[in-house]
Amino acid sequence: MAEALTQAVRRYADAHAGKGDLVLLPIPGIGILHIEEPSAITHSLYKPVLCLVLGGAKQVSVGGATYAFAAGHSAIISADLPVEGRVVRASRADPYLALAIELEMEVIREVTATMAPVAAQEPPAPRREPAVFLDETDEAVLDCALRLLRLADRPEAVAALRPAIVRELHYWLLAGRHGAALRRLARRDGHAERISRAVTLLRAEFRNAVPVQRLAVLAGMSPSSFHQHFKTVTTLSPRQFHKRLRLLEARRLMLDEGLAATSAAFAVGYESVSQFTRDYGRLFGAPPRRDVEAKRAA
Repeated sequence: MAEALTQAVRRYADAHAGKGDLVLLPIPGIGILHIEEPSAITHSLYKPVLCLVLGGAKQVSVGGATYAFAAGHSAIISADLPVEGRVVRASRADPYLALAIELEMEVIREVTATMAPVAAQEPPAPRREPAVFLDETDEAVLDCALRLLRLADRPEAVAALRPAIVRELHYWLLAGRHGAALRRLARRDGHAERISRAVTLLRAEFRNAVPVQRLAVLAGMSPSSFHQHFKTVTTLSPRQFHKRLRLLEARRLMLDEGLAATSAAFAVGYESVSQFTRDYGRLFGAPPRRDVEAKRAA
């Protein structure tokens, strides 16, 4: 099953070569990572996602912890998290190849409702959930992923078949070793779900000033409690998360759309170009212009 999925992903990636390292499929929530050489450190803000690694190897750091995974591994990013990652093994003959499938918390809650007897026997929750769950990829998960990928060639079938396959995929994840943790993260009105509401608002309005009080009200928490739980779930404070969203978008605007640093700074909501330059340098290790020139040269 793993070989069949690897070949299908490789064919799709080859057919869309030249569109960047990430190729989005015409299926909601699914993308392919295809990288042909080791990379420098990249910065991303992930959504909850399942990543099936099919070739090469990658290392990611989240909240001070480092994880390494290679072909045959599946990684679950459990929440909206800032991730530093770098591909450590990849070549043209054997690229880093991965299939990313967004997790749907509502589907997790629906499927969990059918697994109540299992959930009732779960062990106590740890003081803090891991940011990343790493495991050998289950055959049933590979089978679901392959059937989802095949829908890319039959777009007229996506609306009819995708929901059932996605539901089955989530079932196998919930029935697996990390199912209890996923159920806790998706629990309605739990801390993770409340913080997710605030993150959704921040992602939608990151160009604007978003008071922490407004986010706390949305999450149904006091400001101090909200700040604590936000950092526990995302590893960043609300202000740091907001800033990270702006800086990542500014970098994308400069790289993909050719904006100058000043234009990008104002486009993402900065009022001071000097402050933007300082924040950018702290995150990416170089001022905007030098960083963008180096990326383009690479």
